Amino acid sequence: MSYYDKFGDFGEKTAAIDARGEQVSYAELAAFAKEVGKRVPARSLVFSFCRNEIGSMAGYLAFLNNRIVPLMLDAKINEVLLTNLMDIYQPQYVWMPEDMAADYASMEKVYEAYGYQLLRTGFATVYPLNDELALLLTTSGSTGSPKLVRQSYTNIESNAEAIAKYLEITEEERPVSTLPMNYTYGLSIVNSHVLKGATILLTEHPIVSKAFWDFMKQEKATSFGGVPYTYEMLKRVKFFKMDLPDLKTFTQAGGKLSPELHKEFAEYAMEHGKHFVVMYGQTEATARMAYLPYEMALKKYGSMGVAIPGGKFSLIDVDGNAIEEPEVVGELVYEGDNVTLGYAECGQDLIKGDERQGRLETGDMAKRDADGYYFIVGRKKRFLKLFGNRINLDEIDRMVKSAFENVDCASTGTDEMMNVYITDAAYVTQVEELIAERTHINNRAFTVKVIDQIPRNEAGKTLYKDLPQ
Repeated sequence: MSYYDKFGDFGEKTAAIDARGEQVSYAELAAFAKEVGKRVPARSLVFSFCRNEIGSMAGYLAFLNNRIVPLMLDAKINEVLLTNLMDIYQPQYVWMPEDMAADYASMEKVYEAYGYQLLRTGFATVYPLNDELALLLTTSGSTGSPKLVRQSYTNIESNAEAIAKYLEITEEERPVSTLPMNYTYGLSIVNSHVLKGATILLTEHPIVSKAFWDFMKQEKATSFGGVPYTYEMLKRVKFFKMDLPDLKTFTQAGGKLSPELHKEFAEYAMEHGKHFVVMYGQTEATARMAYLPYEMALKKYGSMGVAIPGGKFSLIDVDGNAIEEPEVVGELVYEGDNVTLGYAECGQDLIKGDERQGRLETGDMAKRDADGYYFIVGRKKRFLKLFGNRINLDEIDRMVKSAFENVDCASTGTDEMMNVYITDAAYVTQVEELIAERTHINNRAFTVKVIDQIPRNEAGKTLYKDLPQ
């Protein structure tokens, strides 16, 4: 039996508390799952609208428990995208907060609990689902795309077990999460802690708000996770000066943290007896592929670490040949049970089986040092060749943000012109000089543009396609 079949074994232990003051036990979640199973046939497709509330978590676990397949969606999803997804995949049911349900009055209400409603859509088409298919997630940054990642039951369970092992998660943990459950990182926090019977603290409050820190302190949170943007904000809200005696662990994933920030948070963790764990993953690998053990956080700052338990890394060159030498850049390849089945782009794709066979070419460029630790240097597609010089756009972003603390930055472009977007007009000349000095490229090959803010998705990842053209 898998953890999503036996979480009721934790009985009256509190499973989750949300910022609205609601709480639920594992026994109550198990009873709820039984009620859902009476009303929704196994192998049904459900669109689940996510907030960091008990209703969202309860629905997700109930669906897994009953072999119902949810597509996890942001409750604030763009209406055009939602309409597109509805038309393409035609789910039999939707699970949503009750304040959203008023807009779906034409659908039949089947059940309600925890401030959420289960509605029958009435779609006539029922697409058959592969027996291994457990979960659907949108691809990272695909705000306008119907392409989904297909995750299996094995994917979810193996990744949850690996994360729980390397983070040393126990029943006593109390993680606080602002990361959305429709985002693979946020969902991995739920999976790995439910596996161990921990108490999950759910909040919609942003990490820069007083309400978040009040909730965190009140509920004695022992850990939290964030993306690089989270850590940039933490520094601005004076995290290093906060009194957080219950906090033991903080984790980072969702993109590469600048080496400078990595070092600062590693030093803080070491000085205060806490664990800082940098991780690496993709939706296509369920969640996590690598972690940097907290003991190595300072010694190997800037590194994404080593493969998770049960996983394996390799590097390949442009011809697909294995790279054995240290400090040579190549595409990062991962192998493990958490590599997902593949993509879906239409309802007919939901019957497809395992197209990847446990192997994922990540699209990330990396190198391995002599000790076997991996370092991401950029995306395969985030490189330009300007005037004969190979330019890493991710490195440009990190360089500017590191040099100017109050300036946000994102860069795009072609081999003819690089566009660097910043959020403060006062720094244009300084940014131009910095790029020219550090990269040695002619200033005719790039331009610095000022915009009000860098577009990001709900998880804090930069939406490069939404930058002005």
